[in-house]
Amino acid sequence: MKRWSVEPSKGTVIIVHGAFEHGGRYESLARQFQTDGFTVIYGDLPGQGETDGKAGHIKSFQQYVDTVSTWIEEADRTKPVFLLGHSMGGTVVIRTMQTIKPDVHGVILSSPAAGILNGAGKPLEAVSKVLDKVSPSVRVKSPMKPEMVTRNQAVINKDLDDPLILEKVSVRWYHEFRRAIKKAFAEVEGFPNVPLLVMQAEADKMVEVKKTKEWFNLVDTDEKCYKQWPNLYHEIFNEPEWEEVYRYTLDFIKRQLH
Repeated sequence: MKRWSVEPSKGTVIIVHGAFEHGGRYESLARQFQTDGFTVIYGDLPGQGETDGKAGHIKSFQQYVDTVSTWIEEADRTKPVFLLGHSMGGTVVIRTMQTIKPDVHGVILSSPAAGILNGAGKPLEAVSKVLDKVSPSVRVKSPMKPEMVTRNQAVINKDLDDPLILEKVSVRWYHEFRRAIKKAFAEVEGFPNVPLLVMQAEADKMVEVKKTKEWFNLVDTDEKCYKQWPNLYHEIFNEPEWEEVYRYTLDFIKRQLH
């Protein structure tokens, strides 16, 4: 876990990264929040980045929720706390809110994984269900390619040379991810009454835009906002238009400070 502190701090933003990647890819975003007066906490989820254990493998999605819970505990609770989850990290944040119900001032979801594109085909799906029971740590090649998540060539080039980006994930990881998404819908009424901002890339090649909208429409909170970004790819904070995305996010956060 890393903490980027600032004094005086307006509050804490906790960033939860997505599948196949790691927390270090959010350093520039963390710097930006720090520049604007916020302490930032982020790190690597189990089985990803520089964590111990088999890369790309988890026993349970609960491991992600437990990890984020420890990050929340590290925040200064005398100031507002915000959870920002990208893609699968968005699913982690949703499940954290539904199960742990932490006392936070706002939730921001960036292209959350409410539905997966490029999932396993029917034959592989059938085989993977068997493997999930008898050999869950067997890993399969990831469908993610840098050019599928951003149009920013500088980010693409950096990702191609990043040894921490996963190339393989386990069948248990895949099915735990799928099960978590189902629970995000099944337990939607358990999402607490917290200000919510959902931002979705319109030209997303990784998650289903319509499922993001569907989940958002089911959530019952006093304040919620859905923003779809035209032409943007999955990683909206890495796109050429990232500054506009960031300003929109910061405006949402500032509204919760009053």
